Amino acid sequence: MVMNTGVFEPQNILVTGGAGFIGSNFVRYVAQEHPSTHVTVLDALTYAGNRANLEGLVPSHVEFIHGNICDAELLNKVVPGHDLIVHFAAESHNDRAIENAQPFLETNVDGTYQLLVAAQRYGVRFHHISTDEVFGDLPLNSTELFTENSPYNPSSPYAATKAASDHLVRAWHRTYGLYTTISNCSNNYGPYQHVEKFIPRQITNILQGRAPELYGSGLNIRDWIHVDDHSRAIWSIVTRGRSGQTYLIAANGQTSNREVLSLICEAMGVRADAVHFVTDRPGHDRRYALDATKITTELHWHPQHTDFARGIEQTVRWYVDHRSWWEPYKAQTEELYNHRG
Repeated sequence: MVMNTGVFEPQNILVTGGAGFIGSNFVRYVAQEHPSTHVTVLDALTYAGNRANLEGLVPSHVEFIHGNICDAELLNKVVPGHDLIVHFAAESHNDRAIENAQPFLETNVDGTYQLLVAAQRYGVRFHHISTDEVFGDLPLNSTELFTENSPYNPSSPYAATKAASDHLVRAWHRTYGLYTTISNCSNNYGPYQHVEKFIPRQITNILQGRAPELYGSGLNIRDWIHVDDHSRAIWSIVTRGRSGQTYLIAANGQTSNREVLSLICEAMGVRADAVHFVTDRPGHDRRYALDATKITTELHWHPQHTDFARGIEQTVRWYVDHRSWWEPYKAQTEELYNHRG
């Protein structure tokens, strides 16, 4: 419902991909900070989804449904009764997309389409989680930032499918009047991130006595944000954002991959020269950087985790304390990387 203050207070949220890294952290944020809001998690539990990410949450507040967003029949059963869909579900790992883009097209494009059709049919607000990668990349030596008006120029199959899904969301707002918002966020880090991603992979490599690895020179720059800050930003958008609008989420955390790995090594007491440099990824973007002025001025959101080194230390500690969570997936992840060379 919409209050006189203009603040939307969702009562029943459907979170797609809510057992994944960012999705599960958002579900935990809502359960802790907004306990009167009921959350339904819909997740296909592929390699990135894990029921353990939702352990400890009260079932009466957080309901889990195992299913695929491409299943239109299932959506017709699940979507009614919700007043908001927060759409995280996506295939998201660039290396996997380079090997086989088909699952990315199915989930990121067709899955988003099926959700939009259901949202339109049942009159449900729709918030779409996207990525900074849809804009392509920026020169390493520039100070330029992407804004909400930057043209799309995706470099990878993954980014291209996310760009397509963004356009579908905008089309459903423009053509059908669906209440939609989109957020494009920079690189996330924090607890519950799959071990194939850069930061947790380096942490778990070191914990298992393996050499940490860097693609190419390691000078590629990413704009890092703690996943908790991302969750708070999403809540600001879905409760106070304007329909049809896009908001960029970032914490001014531009850091090269080499610098990130140096912070990890420092936090873990490992010499930085132990790094193993590997062949660069095809089409590897050079630099991402987002201008978050719109969300900070319009919605008054500001990041709280502004000390990146401290955030890395906290993340390292989480993986040290949760070996039983990541160890079952580590061997398979390293086999995949060895196969790719």
